[in-house]
Amino acid sequence: MLKSFQEVHDRVRDAGRRRLAVVGAAHPSTLKAVSQANEAGLVDALLLGPAEEVRAAAEKAGVDVSTFEIRDVSGDLQIAAAAVGAVRAGEAEMLMKGSVATGVTLKAVLDKEKGLRSGKLLSHIACLEVPGHDRLIWVTDGGMNIKPDQPAKAEILANAVNALHRLGYDRPNVAVLAAVETVNPDMPDTVDAAALAQMGKRGQFGECVVDGPLALDLAADAEAARIKGVQSPVAGRADIYLVPDIQVGNIFAKGLIYLGGAKVGGMIAGATAPIVLLSRADTTETKLNSIALCTLAAAG
Repeated sequence: MLKSFQEVHDRVRDAGRRRLAVVGAAHPSTLKAVSQANEAGLVDALLLGPAEEVRAAAEKAGVDVSTFEIRDVSGDLQIAAAAVGAVRAGEAEMLMKGSVATGVTLKAVLDKEKGLRSGKLLSHIACLEVPGHDRLIWVTDGGMNIKPDQPAKAEILANAVNALHRLGYDRPNVAVLAAVETVNPDMPDTVDAAALAQMGKRGQFGECVVDGPLALDLAADAEAARIKGVQSPVAGRADIYLVPDIQVGNIFAKGLIYLGGAKVGGMIAGATAPIVLLSRADTTETKLNSIALCTLAAAG
C-alpha cells in the first residue's frame, strides 16, 4: 500500500531512472516538468519534435536540455509515430504527451501495426493523496471511457489492478461504486457492480478483493458501513474506486482536488507501456506526480 506521493518518488529513486519519450517536446511547460523530473532523479528523456523549436521552447522555459537526446522530427503525425516507435523499439520505456494533440497521440498508440496495443481497452487512472486519509486512492475511469458497459468496466478494473500490481500492491481492494449498496434492477450500475464483485471472487481479475455495489461513504469509511449494517472486506480500506462513468469519475476526482486539497497524478493503462497524458491546466506538481507514477509502473 502506498500512502503518499513522497513514497512514490522515493521508490522511483530506489528503482532507478527510466527513459521517457516526449511526444512533441517543443512545449515549455512540458520541458519544465521533464527537466524537474530529471533533476529529481526520476527520468531520462528522449525529446521528439523540430529540434530548433525544442531548443527555443527550452530557452523560454529556462531549462537545460543538453543532457537529453533531441530527435529532429516535424509534423504532429510523424512526431507521434516516431515517439511510439521509440517505445516499441525499447529506446524508451514510457510515453508522455507534449505539444501534440491527445487524439493524434492516441491514434499512434492504437495503430494496429506500429502502435502500443496490448489487446486491452485503454483507461485512465487518477491517483489522489487526500489530506487525512491513510492511503493513496485510485479512481478509474474519469478520463477516457464515457459510459462503459459491464464488459468494459471489467477491462477498466483489470487495468487498474494490473497497474497497482506493477506499483507493488500484492492484493489491492476494489470498491465498485454506485449510489446505493444494494442491487436494484432499476439502477443498472448496481447490477454491473454485483457482477464485477462476483467475477472478483472467482479470481478473474487476479490477486485483489472486489466488492460492490458500494456507496462512496461505505467505501471510504468503515464506521459508515458498521452503522448501516453492511459487512464488506473493502469498506474503509478501498484502494481502487471504480466509478460508473466518466462524469462520476471526473467530478469525484476534481472535487477532491479543488475542494478537498488533494494532490493528484495520473496515467493511461492498458497499452504495452505506461502513458503520461496531461491537461493544460495541470500544475507542475501534478505533472511530476504523473511522471513518477508511470516511471514506477515501468519499473514494476
